Amino acid sequence: MVAGKITVVQMLPDLHSGGVERGTLELGSYLSQRGHRSIVISNGGRLVPRLEQEGSSHLCWPVGKKSPATFKYLLPLRKFLLEQKVDILHLRSRVPAWLGYLAWLSIPPAKRPTLITTFHGFYSINKYSAIMTKGERVIAISRTIAQHIKENYHIQAEKIVTIHRGVDIDAFDPAKVSEERLTILQKQWRISGNPTPIIMLPGRISPWKGHDILIQALAELKDLAWTAVFIGDPAGNPRLTDNLKEMLQKYHLTRRVKFVGHCDDMPAAYLLADLVVSAASTEPEAFGRVSVEAAAMGKPVIASAHGGSLETVLPGKTGWLVKPNNAHSLAKALAPAIVDHDLRRKLGRQGQDWVRNNFTVAGMCAKTLTLYEELLLKRKVNSE
Repeated sequence: MVAGKITVVQMLPDLHSGGVERGTLELGSYLSQRGHRSIVISNGGRLVPRLEQEGSSHLCWPVGKKSPATFKYLLPLRKFLLEQKVDILHLRSRVPAWLGYLAWLSIPPAKRPTLITTFHGFYSINKYSAIMTKGERVIAISRTIAQHIKENYHIQAEKIVTIHRGVDIDAFDPAKVSEERLTILQKQWRISGNPTPIIMLPGRISPWKGHDILIQALAELKDLAWTAVFIGDPAGNPRLTDNLKEMLQKYHLTRRVKFVGHCDDMPAAYLLADLVVSAASTEPEAFGRVSVEAAAMGKPVIASAHGGSLETVLPGKTGWLVKPNNAHSLAKALAPAIVDHDLRRKLGRQGQDWVRNNFTVAGMCAKTLTLYEELLLKRKVNSE
C-alpha cells in the first residue's frame, strides 16, 4: 500500500453512455470518496455533470476523434501530466490510448506516471488495437477478454490482470425502488395492469444484440402469455429498427413486443421484468453488464453461451445459457421460464446472491485501486 493521496487521470472518447463510461464514473467516484484526486479527459457528454458532482474533475479535449488533429493535444497532455504530477494514467479506448501513450513515452522514465490500459472488448486484431496492450498492466474485464489478449497479442501473461466489471448494488437494490418509479415506467410503456410475464431485452439497437433472434424465438411461443419489452434508443439504428418492426408484423407480434426507447431508470425497469434476455448473437459480450444488473435486481437471465456470459450466468442456478444465434434454443429456454413463476423467483434470488458476492462496483474499484497502489509501491522500492 502507498500512503497519501494519488492523482489518477482516466482518458476515453466521451461521456455520453455505455459501459466504459459508467466504469470511468464509478472509479472516479470511488477514488474521490477515499481522498484521492480523480481527473477524466474526454470530449464531454451528458454524464459530465454527474462525474463532477461525484468528485472528479473533467478536462474537455476531443481525444477520441480519429483525426490527425487529435494529436495537437500531445504536447499539452504531456505538460498537463507533468504539471499535475499525475501518478496513474489509465487509458480506456484506442484513440485516446495512442495519444496518451505517445505523451507518456515522451516523458523521462523517472517522471512518467504509471501506465494502465483496460481492454474493454473484442477489438479488431491489428497494430491499431495493440495500443491497448502497452500498459505496465493491462486490465481485462473478464477471463474471456484475458484469454483473447493472450491468444492474439505478444504480451507477457503476468502483465494481464482480470478485474470483472461490477454493478452498483446500492442503486440496483429492489428494496430501494419506489412504487412511484415503477408507475412512471408502466405509464410510459403502456403496460399498466398487464398480467402477463414481461420479457425484457435491454441493449442498444444493434445487429449483434440479438433482437431478431428473440423475435424469432417468441414467434415459436405465440400460444403462451407474455409481453416483450425492448429497451434501447431506436434512433441509434433506424434502419435496423424498421427491419425488426417488419419482422414483428410478419409474425403477428406487433402488439406483444414494445420498443420503449432509452431508459434512465434501469433498476426500476429490471424490477418490472419477470425475465431478462441477453441474446448477443454474432459477437459475444465482453462481460455482459445486463446479466449482472438484472441478477442484482432478483431477475433470472437467459443469455447466449459465449463470451463474458459464461462467467456471469450460472445455468440452472441464476438463469439459462442458450446456443448463440439460435432462436429455437432460446425458445426452449424461454418456455419453462415463462410458465414457472416459482422457478423464476428461485433463480432470481440465487442470482442476487451470486452478484453480491462476485460482481460489485465496490469490488471492481477496490481491486483497481489496489493494483494502482501495488505498482506505485513497486516503483518507489525500485527507485530507492
